[in-house]
Amino acid sequence: MPSYTAPVRDTQFILHDMLNVSQAGIPGYDELEADFTKAVLEEAGKLSSDLLAPLNTVGDTEGCRLENGVVYTPTGFKDAFDQVKEGGWPGLDLPEEFGGQGMPYVMGTAVGEMFSAANQAFTMYQGLTHGAASAILTHGSDAQKATYLPKMVSCVWTGTMNLTEPHCGTDLGLMRTKAEPQDDGSYKITGQKIFISAGEHDMADNIIHLVLAKIPGGPDGIKGVSLFIVPKIMVKEDGSLGERNGVSVGNIETKMGIHGNATCVMNYDGATGYLLGEKHKGMRAMFTMMNEARIGVGMQGLAQAAAAYENAVIYARERLQGRDVTGAQNPDGPADPIIVHPDVRRALMDQKSFVEGGRAFLLWGAMLIDKAHRADDEAADGLISLMTPVIKGFLTDEGYDMTVLAQQVYGGHGYIEEHGMSQFTRDARIAMIYEGANGVQALDLVGRKLAQDGGKHVMAFFDLVKGFIKDNDDNEAIKADFLDPLKAASKDLQTAGMFFMQNGMKNPNAALAGSYDFMHLFGHVCLGLMWAQMARASAAALDGGTSDAAFHETKLATGRYYMKRRLPATAMHLARIESGADTVMALDAEAF
Repeated sequence: MPSYTAPVRDTQFILHDMLNVSQAGIPGYDELEADFTKAVLEEAGKLSSDLLAPLNTVGDTEGCRLENGVVYTPTGFKDAFDQVKEGGWPGLDLPEEFGGQGMPYVMGTAVGEMFSAANQAFTMYQGLTHGAASAILTHGSDAQKATYLPKMVSCVWTGTMNLTEPHCGTDLGLMRTKAEPQDDGSYKITGQKIFISAGEHDMADNIIHLVLAKIPGGPDGIKGVSLFIVPKIMVKEDGSLGERNGVSVGNIETKMGIHGNATCVMNYDGATGYLLGEKHKGMRAMFTMMNEARIGVGMQGLAQAAAAYENAVIYARERLQGRDVTGAQNPDGPADPIIVHPDVRRALMDQKSFVEGGRAFLLWGAMLIDKAHRADDEAADGLISLMTPVIKGFLTDEGYDMTVLAQQVYGGHGYIEEHGMSQFTRDARIAMIYEGANGVQALDLVGRKLAQDGGKHVMAFFDLVKGFIKDNDDNEAIKADFLDPLKAASKDLQTAGMFFMQNGMKNPNAALAGSYDFMHLFGHVCLGLMWAQMARASAAALDGGTSDAAFHETKLATGRYYMKRRLPATAMHLARIESGADTVMALDAEAF
């Protein structure tokens, strides 16, 4: 069975050495002193290792089962969920007025990575609730907030998001679910939704569904979509539970991965629902949830890669096979551990450099969210809007690839369920699809986000990179190995952006055909920036005579690997982008 140890030391380094959170000037960040964050992370890590990780294989092998309209979660899930609730973890970064702990989003993200790495399927139950609660917090009336948030923040009640229907996924304007107005101001919701994660289960007293539906007579397409609160069990005026609402689970999907999470077909048969936000403005309200979810899904891709990498390292140190070509490293044994072989090292360095760079990228993104929301910073809000498809698309694509590399380190044993490595790969795979498939993320990035607000947010990113390079140009410890490669990669990104500007209007396919490469090019530049910032922090620590020299020397060596072996992929992506759409669109549909 795989093991899991939370990356407390690395997370602390990112928070305090790289991001310097306690001095960031963001409201609430002054409380994020190193001793405090360490205590929170260590406790979360202990819960992840001792409680959640052992249930990961249980959830994978048992899955969920549907009996007489009730979904039963795997053995141990309900007891574990009770313990997580008792610790107040679901409301870690939610408002104190509704029972949360009021910590910054960056802390919720750091803890969320640990929980997801230990047991992604389990963590989704509270993760989806967090997103639904955030939507109600942002768009709900005072009465709705008072009715639902205290129970949702504590996960006494859980939440879901209901978008997809059998005939429409990305194109939500095609949805058929109807919301008929009633005299009392409520609506009767009728329709079917599919792929609803945590749609039904036995771990909460109630489930609050957020459902997209169309009010008859509204505008056509996506402009006619509204969002509704549809509780599984009706809530009385005094807050107690009443009768069962007209919502039921029709089936639970048999899936490739995340078996411990109930992915449901939900049937709404005249269920009572309440408008959340404005009529026909449902997508605006739902995007509050979806944007948060997309950051969370990027976190899942990173988390699965981190867990898989940790176990691949253990196996590579223990598995004896062959001899080091430069001389035996285990002369008293029959063979050397496979970690001595350069190609195994390559696989492990790919994983390590991605995981640590991706973790920094994720926490930097979370810090932007805090800056936008807590400090009402419009520039930060625009920048994280630009980064959201990159965080989601790049971290999940690369995260999946890293779980495959971790599997490969095991050789044949990686393909055998006994060792548990295939679960990381299977669980990571869904992250590339849900909350907007990664191809859609790339289209969103190129088709919407680059030009948003006149392109000022992507220009702000370029200025951020240029400013960092200029400010550190005299830092010989990082100039050649980090700043120069970052400058070259950033130039590739700017050149790709110019190609879209020059060709996109006259031939939109020229931009769209290169969108996926652009997303990955952007992702590599972001990780290059993160590694340059981490390198500066580690070089400064070494220069200051740190007592943890081994950590910082390892950090610099890992960063150099990324800059020399991974970051040059930007040139490849640029070449693909500049090839345009002709080869992509050359065949008629009938020729495939």
